[in-house]
Amino acid sequence: MNTEIINQVARGTLDGTIAFPDVVRQLLTTGVEYYQVDYVAMRKTFYSADGDIVVTTIGYEGLSAVAREFDVKKLREAILDSQRHGQKYRDFTRRAMEAGVQGYFAFLRGQRVTYFGRGGDAHTEWFPGSEPSHSK
Repeated sequence: MNTEIINQVARGTLDGTIAFPDVVRQLLTTGVEYYQVDYVAMRKTFYSADGDIVVTTIGYEGLSAVAREFDVKKLREAILDSQRHGQKYRDFTRRAMEAGVQGYFAFLRGQRVTYFGRGGDAHTEWFPGSEPSHSK
């Protein structure tokens, strides 16, 4: 994995200068298979298929703690605002945490994101234009 590109993508995500489709494309190009966002530790961990790991920080200040209850409706509203209206990642992060999202895994090859809450609740959201395969 190219650490420099991963760090550039991470910074661009945090400052709102790169959109999610570009994040996915660039990370896949550099060998990232999936990444984990941890809102409690305020960091992202990127993983390759070869077992390489790169960790970056989420340097946002002034955010509330992750809400106790996991609210899928609020989470989906935040996701849709990002997809349809170009919501900045800081706003998405704040809203996700308010919806009880402790973190998530973005599976780039699998084209889905699985969000999870403090009590083990989870919600999987497919990338726009992709859907689960039921033919297996």
